[in-house]
Amino acid sequence: MKPKIVVAGAVSFYLSVGVPEFPLRYASKCTPRWMAAGVSGAAGHIARVLSAFDDDVRLCTVVGRDAAGAQIRAELDREGLLGPGVVDGDGSSMGVALVAPDGSRLGLPHLEPVNATAYPFERVSAAAQGADLLVLTNAKFVRPLVAPAARLGVPIAVDVHLIGDVADEYNRPWLQAAEIVFCSHENLPCRPEPWMGRLFERYPRCRLACVGMGAAGALLGTRDGRLLRAEAMAPRGVVNTSGAGDALFAAFLHIWLRTGDAARALRGAVLYAGWKVGHRLPVAASLSEAELVELEAAYPVRTTV
Repeated sequence: MKPKIVVAGAVSFYLSVGVPEFPLRYASKCTPRWMAAGVSGAAGHIARVLSAFDDDVRLCTVVGRDAAGAQIRAELDREGLLGPGVVDGDGSSMGVALVAPDGSRLGLPHLEPVNATAYPFERVSAAAQGADLLVLTNAKFVRPLVAPAARLGVPIAVDVHLIGDVADEYNRPWLQAAEIVFCSHENLPCRPEPWMGRLFERYPRCRLACVGMGAAGALLGTRDGRLLRAEAMAPRGVVNTSGAGDALFAAFLHIWLRTGDAARALRGAVLYAGWKVGHRLPVAASLSEAELVELEAAYPVRTTV
């Protein structure tokens, strides 16, 4: 049976631009190495990954009735993600990603148009009927929804991205409610292992924690103290690392829901994210279940305990 997954958060219209280097040198005009446009944002990317896996995805987001919103709605409609959870806002979320030749990127998200919207909780509650998982991204407009969503009896997963403090005030509602917590290593105050220990100690609901570490792979921890490290794998090389964390998170959730095997989910997720970053516009590239299985056979991910 297909997993039923609710994804709440921002969907944005993004322009990705290939730049020559970081830091950028000022010039009144500069020709980009390449340019691509598409629909992204954390919730949009996660939903697209899960939908390509043929999961039952219910997207809860805010889209304006502006030019960017028309593009977003058209793409969501093509992907089968335009449903009752997509509500009107005063404007649409947009962003720019500047991408260097080594794949490193500088993201410039503009979320204010959607963060000003009071998203109706009844849309989340309706979408959650019969759901196996709530993926509540840490977008500002989602924050008031977290506490009531925690009372629905459906497990919650969150990626808190560039968190630096286990007691972070902004992310506290998600950390208190989530059973699965992902984040990046970039702003952690210590090594991932002790950080996970503090996370489990402070938030009793958390069962699984994962730290994405870029070129160093990912580290998965469980409440009972087990740790598993998966080495990075990039079958197509590294072109654009935008959304790599979203891909890691979404692929892990899909495999974990299907198999119940967190170690297997980590291996598949690391490979999936590594495959994604080999594309100029990673959000537009997705694998089916069968395609990921083939990729896993060709590129086995090495893990250590």
